[in-house]
Amino acid sequence: MTRVIVHPGFHKTGTSSLQTYLTKHRAALCPYMAFYGKDDFLQAGAAARLYAQRPFRWRLWLFRRRLDRFLATIPDAPVVVLSRETFSGSMPGHRRMSGKLITRYHDVAVPLGHQINAALRARFGQDVQITYFYTLREREDWIRSVYGHLLRSIHLTCDFNAFRAQFPDLIDPATEAMRITQDLGIADVHCADLHDIGHRRAGPASALLDLIGVPAAVQDALPPAARANAGQDLELQNTFLALNRAGLSKAALKRRKEELRRLAD
Repeated sequence: MTRVIVHPGFHKTGTSSLQTYLTKHRAALCPYMAFYGKDDFLQAGAAARLYAQRPFRWRLWLFRRRLDRFLATIPDAPVVVLSRETFSGSMPGHRRMSGKLITRYHDVAVPLGHQINAALRARFGQDVQITYFYTLREREDWIRSVYGHLLRSIHLTCDFNAFRAQFPDLIDPATEAMRITQDLGIADVHCADLHDIGHRRAGPASALLDLIGVPAAVQDALPPAARANAGQDLELQNTFLALNRAGLSKAALKRRKEELRRLAD
């Protein structure tokens, strides 16, 4: 029986670090799992994000079609891991096509999850064991990280206090994960808080390696993880905010932000 572990995010909870680490060490870990991250199924991941921004039924169908196409290309394995944060939709703070602010995952993550589960059963059989694994973060720390990401990635011009005020009923990521998986009918759910795992040798990937049962000796033989897609300090955030307010062209703004990110790195 195949076990598929779905890691659908959330955004800004160490997902990029986890994906980068497991992709880099895929060969060493292949006796224990077949890992597929966002670069392995770009079309399905992009379709999930677009559905979140424009939640039309035909976009959900397109996501399923692209996911089916990807799953058909991968070989059988006892344990398969699929990691892509857009499986939960778009990062809160973005807006739907209607202009409505995205403040939570649930409404989009559930229909996406139903399609993911159906696609897995179609590919691996009705007896496939489906596990959901979430990386999490304390909600105030999480929303601050979301804000920092949006400052550098979109034309966000409000300060943090104004941004935070748009989320009067801010989700708790742990509660959101439980609500989503309950509505999906998934009983095998595992969560790991970034505060508890971020310092470990493999970083956020450590909790997933433990879940799969990768021996400690194998984990210790791998190089330590480096942070990926790390947030900015307050000074750089203020610089990005000033740039977003400066009236630069889209191209000039993007170029200047990329220069500052390179310098910070």
